[in-house]
Amino acid sequence: MKTKITLALAMLACFLTSANNITVSNISLENLNSPQNWVQVEFDLSWENSWRLSAGPSNWDAAWVFIKYRVNSGDWEHAQLAQTDFVAASGSTIDITSDGIGTFVYRDSDGSGDINLQDMRLRWDYGSIDPNDIIDLQVFAIEMVYVPEGPFSLGSPGTEVGKFYSSITTNPYRVESENDITVAEGSGNLYYSTTETPNAGDQLGPIPAEFPKGFNAFYSMKYEMTQGQYVGFFNTLTPTQKTANDITGSNGKNQDTELNRNPISWEDGSASATTTSPDIPLNYVNNNILYAYLDWSGLRPITEFEYEKACRGPIAPKPGEFAWGNANIATNDYTIINESQPNELVSNPETGTGNALYSLTNGTPTGPKRAGILAASAVNKTREETGGSYYGIMELTGNLYERCITVGNPEGRAFTSTHGNGEILANGLANVTSWPNTNTGIGYRGGSFYNGVDFIRVSDRFDAASVLAGANNRLGFRGVRTEE
Repeated sequence: MKTKITLALAMLACFLTSANNITVSNISLENLNSPQNWVQVEFDLSWENSWRLSAGPSNWDAAWVFIKYRVNSGDWEHAQLAQTDFVAASGSTIDITSDGIGTFVYRDSDGSGDINLQDMRLRWDYGSIDPNDIIDLQVFAIEMVYVPEGPFSLGSPGTEVGKFYSSITTNPYRVESENDITVAEGSGNLYYSTTETPNAGDQLGPIPAEFPKGFNAFYSMKYEMTQGQYVGFFNTLTPTQKTANDITGSNGKNQDTELNRNPISWEDGSASATTTSPDIPLNYVNNNILYAYLDWSGLRPITEFEYEKACRGPIAPKPGEFAWGNANIATNDYTIINESQPNELVSNPETGTGNALYSLTNGTPTGPKRAGILAASAVNKTREETGGSYYGIMELTGNLYERCITVGNPEGRAFTSTHGNGEILANGLANVTSWPNTNTGIGYRGGSFYNGVDFIRVSDRFDAASVLAGANNRLGFRGVRTEE
């Protein structure tokens, strides 16, 4: 949808974006300050099933909002936001990051339900642009969940392959700070076994203080990356960048027709990619695209420590647990209705137990299911039946594998919490040099629709340090950002 507005005799086109029931609308530019080269971007923002709690998880969900622009139909660029002259909508808080890449928007008090925030404004420092140029704007929003600061445990009292534990005692390992961690046999150290799989890691360390361990607060994407989010990203790229990030190419699914629920299509040389399933999580994504999207959106990869914190929070681990906090799990094949629609649902979710999309329940058609489908389908909106984590993050167990920075090799351990800067290189690759090699340093946690029950447990590390090139139908990802 395109809305035309006039500002200082210029024609500006603003685009509506929508994904995962989060919607940006009614975009306009207000209060042009030509002498100081800034203007306010006004818009409405809404999403479903929002919350803020001051007890229990003591957290909230949020929208990560950032802006892209282009001048006279040129290349899309990232808009720099100021930490002043913004207007929060009634009932909301705006936290603009210190680098000006984006802002978190969330409830300013306890509450739950759908949220509709109107007439909020962000100040865009547009720099050397002539106000009489023709400007196109896109406002992007991603649903996120706040994970508070605090200690938590790694591993479990169970028998998961490659699980973390406190050496000698074999009890779960307690993370009490972001300080460096010794990896070795010996009292009080972190350790893990490689007997069942060499892909758990090299059993070496230390894990430096700079490696994000999950003790510090961070925001995580509420859902796995979707096809709609990918298309929104892809369609802002230059032709060269598109070629490098083409999921329909030889390094992705290698076709424009649908494959394992991925119908993304892009004919070489065309202006835009399309998908008929914008709410289905993105599979067939390789590590270059993972990095490029996170850099472009101002986020960063999640670490495997943060993955376990996002699942269980501060609660003591249980043997064989899944993201909802126990080892109870559905075993009946799901029936999928409203296929590929925004209201795609499971018509027969199990009650009184954990629901997850894995080999026994995946249903037809095979492949990932709509982001948030289990929460929408649950009969009782309990943590178990929705498959939600302690903090309300969805599909951390099953659906698609989570790509996590591993502590199982030197490349992964060298990772720091550097965020993307909103721009990628001209060749289409991410420009964050401190992220590890695009294949080595990334591991895989949480399992997928294809995997059996053992691979989807929170503490399972069968592929925690696997080095995989290319892409397949089971691999997805989500991004995070450290709280400032």
